[in-house]
Amino acid sequence: MLETRPRVALAAWLATMGSAAALLPLVRDSGWLVQAGLLLAAQTATGMVARRLGAPAALAVAAQVLVSLLLVTVSTVSAYALGGLLPGPEAFGRFGELLSAGAEDIGHYVAPAPMTDGIRLMLLAGVLLIGLLVDVLAVTSASAAAAGLPLLALYSIAAGVNQEQAGWLYFLAAAAGYLLLLLAEGQERLDRWGRYFTGPGPARGYGYGQPAAAAPPAQSAGPRLRAGRRIGALTLGAAVLAPVLMPTLGEGLLDLDGRGSGTGTGGSGPISSVNPVVALQDQLNQPQNQQVLTYRTEGGDPTGMYLRLVALDEFTGSEWKSSRWLENEVPAAPWLVPGLGPGVAFQEMTTEIEASGSYAQTSLPVPYPAVSVMTDGAWWFDRGSQTLVSDNGRMTTQGRTWTVTHRQVQPTAEQLAGAPPAPANLASYYTQVPPDLPEVVAELAREVTADAADDHARAVALQDWFAKDGGFRYNTDVSSGSGSEAIAAFLEDREGFCVHFAFSMAAMARTLGIPAQVAVGFTPGDRQVDGSYRVGLHNAHAWPELYFEGVGWTRFEPTPGQGNTPDYTLPEADRPDPAQPGEEDTETAEPEAPENSPAPTDPETCDPVREAAACESEAPAPAGGGSGGGPSPGPWLWGAGAALALLAVLAVPPLWRERVRSRRLAPGAGATAAWQELSDSAWDLGLGPLAAETPRQSATRITTVIPLDAAARDAVHRLATGVERELYAPAPPGAGAPGAEPADEGPARDVRTALAGLRAGVGRGTRWRALLLPRSAIRVTYRMSEQRLRAARRLRERRTAFLGKMRKA
Repeated sequence: MLETRPRVALAAWLATMGSAAALLPLVRDSGWLVQAGLLLAAQTATGMVARRLGAPAALAVAAQVLVSLLLVTVSTVSAYALGGLLPGPEAFGRFGELLSAGAEDIGHYVAPAPMTDGIRLMLLAGVLLIGLLVDVLAVTSASAAAAGLPLLALYSIAAGVNQEQAGWLYFLAAAAGYLLLLLAEGQERLDRWGRYFTGPGPARGYGYGQPAAAAPPAQSAGPRLRAGRRIGALTLGAAVLAPVLMPTLGEGLLDLDGRGSGTGTGGSGPISSVNPVVALQDQLNQPQNQQVLTYRTEGGDPTGMYLRLVALDEFTGSEWKSSRWLENEVPAAPWLVPGLGPGVAFQEMTTEIEASGSYAQTSLPVPYPAVSVMTDGAWWFDRGSQTLVSDNGRMTTQGRTWTVTHRQVQPTAEQLAGAPPAPANLASYYTQVPPDLPEVVAELAREVTADAADDHARAVALQDWFAKDGGFRYNTDVSSGSGSEAIAAFLEDREGFCVHFAFSMAAMARTLGIPAQVAVGFTPGDRQVDGSYRVGLHNAHAWPELYFEGVGWTRFEPTPGQGNTPDYTLPEADRPDPAQPGEEDTETAEPEAPENSPAPTDPETCDPVREAAACESEAPAPAGGGSGGGPSPGPWLWGAGAALALLAVLAVPPLWRERVRSRRLAPGAGATAAWQELSDSAWDLGLGPLAAETPRQSATRITTVIPLDAAARDAVHRLATGVERELYAPAPPGAGAPGAEPADEGPARDVRTALAGLRAGVGRGTRWRALLLPRSAIRVTYRMSEQRLRAARRLRERRTAFLGKMRKA
């Protein structure tokens, strides 16, 4: 039978959470740590219960794995589980998709990353896995020292990525948790085998197997245990102070790729090769519009020229992603423009683009459609995105200049409305939607486009519904997501930023049979005095592209207040007059706001790209000062709920102990109940009961191990004599002397006298431990086990009786 060892199990939980705290700087949202702590607590409790019930080690671990799997399923993929709890093939498939997406996000993103579904699953599952290994090593295998290996692995992941100056705080939490685990195991062994004996002197502590009548030699923690504690404290202090006192070693050998250690898109370090979808929200929320690109164009007006970084053509249900149709040889110029036919006007333009030293992408952002890109180095051709990409990830845009020859296609609304059907193979691929796409997406698409006569009219209806008529609000604080669930939530809440608008419109267009994909890149940027254009982080954008045969991939702009609306989607009266060229070059008209939209200076609707300065200067300051909106209450509610739950759990043992004490010392309880209370009180103070001892031997051990005054010592011996008399020579009723005090008042008073002496003979920490975490509270589990056995016995008896009656019948 395995030992329960609750002290070591609790220390293992604390040690795991202390190491997991080092992962906090890697992601923005800290609420995951509270959730991971609750899941890990359930896993730990499962192991304790299994061991308490006598389960073999393998069965206890299997129970922990099963409970952890169910909890992770409920927390992350409940929509794909059977009954929202049991994981089936769909749930495991979803696990694989999330883990793949999370690995991609981690591999491409610079800390702190946003809390995507994939990263969240990896954090929760990783903490549970490490916690299980620590629990198996420290509790099941009784090897707390070896449990430091998985804890070190968990901390090393965080330390290898996060090299902030305050990282020593997380190291302190991780190291303290590990030392606590070692001390818990040491104390558990001490309770089992007794303390170190130092020779004659005042008794301090307790030992087992001592003669009943002879006072044992003094017992204490001993020089080895005290020395161990000192060494642990000294080592921990030195490890914390050494990085502060020693001169820095720099990046040195760790800086393998020579790109430095950028700390995110808003710092001074490079904006490393990140997942463009995941990075959008982070870039838009940066306090400063850090410059990433500058360009100069010849041959046309770049007002509506978007820079496409990647085209996302595949919608899996969990995300939009690029198929990366790469060719290791760049085709000869001019490149073929998919779908562009004769009769559609376009301008041939040349744009020279230069990336800043802080922008390090592995794909070159270019205007679409590009027909030629000239730059140095060996690049591959991404046929789907119509640009050049790095084949190994080491060659980036950082500080690079490239020249793009491209076409500014200028279709008319009439040409788009009269476009013939797309080729069957192209239409089949670009209209695919996942089978789990909520029905509301297709229903809304049909409802919004009910009055449209052709695909162009349907696309314009969708664009106008998102941008003006649908009541959507632009908000970059909404949690990002590109899967089916995120799209359904966005259509219900009607609040989000460009990612939500682009993904939702593309998905709705596909349900209508219109080929669609999503492009990610930058809006045109701001024109400078010298005629060049400056592109910053706030120009990061996503937009839908719909395919029309004879025109090709055509941009639409459903995000309100962002970029510019294409001319071919405007009502005829609002389209620019081609007979008056150059009018827009001298003065750009601001789009008229819808009737129900707030003023442009409203901080919730202000364009963060084109009106960043106006937003910052004209938006009213919040009443409490600081940044508007304040932090989300979610983490605070999680923390408060977890704190209340923890307090409620901690309050159960002392409340139960006080209730039992009052019942045992009540009038009429008797000497046996009083003795039981004294034994449990001594147990709470560190003197565990021994089944082989008689009451008189227990009294002798108690009075010799803990120094008591005469009154307390006499009370203990009277209680032992009284319980022996009650058990073996009870007095007949009414045998008490006339005028003597009731027999039940003496034992209760002796217990209180003995308890006062016992508490005075131990340290303050022992007294607090006895009050808050009484060891005798373990009797609750004993009682539950007894009740379970009695219930099982009654059930067997009833079953036997029922079968007997059936046989007789």
